[in-house]
Amino acid sequence: MRYSIFSVLGQALRGQQGWTPAWRDAAPKPAYDVIIVGGGGHGLATAHYLAKEHGIANVAVLEKGWIGGGNVGRNTTIIRSNYLLPGNTPFYEWSMKLWEGLEQDLNYNAMVSQRGVLNLYHSDAQRDAYARRGNAMRLNGVDAELLDREQVRALAPLLAFDNARFPIQGGLLQRRGGTVRHDAVAWGYARAADSRGVDIIQNCEVTGIAIEDGAVVGVETSRGRIRASKVGLACAGNSSRVAALAGLKLPIESHVLQAFVSEGLKPLVDGVITFGAGHFYVSQSDKGGLVFGGDIDGYNSYAQRGNLPVVEDVVEGGLAILPALGRLRLLRQWGGLMDMSMDGSPIIDRTPVRNLYLNAGWCYGGFKATPASGWCFAHTIAHDAPHALNAAYRLDRFATGHLIDEKGVGAQPNLH
Repeated sequence: MRYSIFSVLGQALRGQQGWTPAWRDAAPKPAYDVIIVGGGGHGLATAHYLAKEHGIANVAVLEKGWIGGGNVGRNTTIIRSNYLLPGNTPFYEWSMKLWEGLEQDLNYNAMVSQRGVLNLYHSDAQRDAYARRGNAMRLNGVDAELLDREQVRALAPLLAFDNARFPIQGGLLQRRGGTVRHDAVAWGYARAADSRGVDIIQNCEVTGIAIEDGAVVGVETSRGRIRASKVGLACAGNSSRVAALAGLKLPIESHVLQAFVSEGLKPLVDGVITFGAGHFYVSQSDKGGLVFGGDIDGYNSYAQRGNLPVVEDVVEGGLAILPALGRLRLLRQWGGLMDMSMDGSPIIDRTPVRNLYLNAGWCYGGFKATPASGWCFAHTIAHDAPHALNAAYRLDRFATGHLIDEKGVGAQPNLH
């Protein structure tokens, strides 16, 4: 069924009795051309683009839980392409362009809202760093505007400009950035992939990876063995555990990243605003709640829950730029399982095991990268070689020294 105003009106006249499930609840077949392990945004996007762009539709997406139950439904929904380094800028800009056409591509309302992303600066040195980043963005065809204090005040008058510990001096604005409804992204990609013949198999945990003569031949699952010519891993914070089934030790750590939402209120924050003197970011949902987050929890974990010290740190950062937050009640908190790489940038590459491919190490950038990640991972799997956009995201860059340290804090995953 194709969604449109005509189908909505038609169903209204029929008493809403003609709607069909968005995707099939498929059972595993004995064999596939490609198996994608992980039914999050990246895995579903990979399956969609394998079928759409490369004509490979004999694909299974294996998810140990339910579609939308992982990081794709447990984030703060921000999309942007305001990156500095050559390995990142073209990749994330391609992702932004895919976001801009996503709803037409998937025939699904993902609620893409390009309301703008504003990074605040609080010192002369930070202003110079943002000017450099903005110039690099423009050189790569990405929109960027360096704003002074009064221009920022016009956009967000309730921010703390003068009497704060870190007075706001200005900001770097990308107007094309914004937010997307996170679970709708999972549902949209699942529906689109299913319509092209992809099997989406929920409640199917991978318990082993079958290897013969140095090449992958399939996977062992909680629902039996499934053979495959190629296997792609898109398991986010569980990447290290799943890769270990094939004897691989990845250069990543798993940490919890918490997110929060306040009670609903009238429009207060038009776009996405980030704190420049700490790690805090905030936007306002369509329901009126303020959605915000900050740093990862500092300890390694595979749990989707966090601890109170980070709650305190995030709230402190929020109050530093928006004191009005102190009058709001916090409704709920959730945690996503982050695969933090050694340089803060992702990995999309072949592995030393033949026909086994890896998509991991997304740190804080996983959700915004969903379309480009799936697009590039599909290309890498289909052609057994990376696309130019993900050529820098090689697994062996940590051995060769070709790091992409966007944040500039060195090889410490907990700082990325």
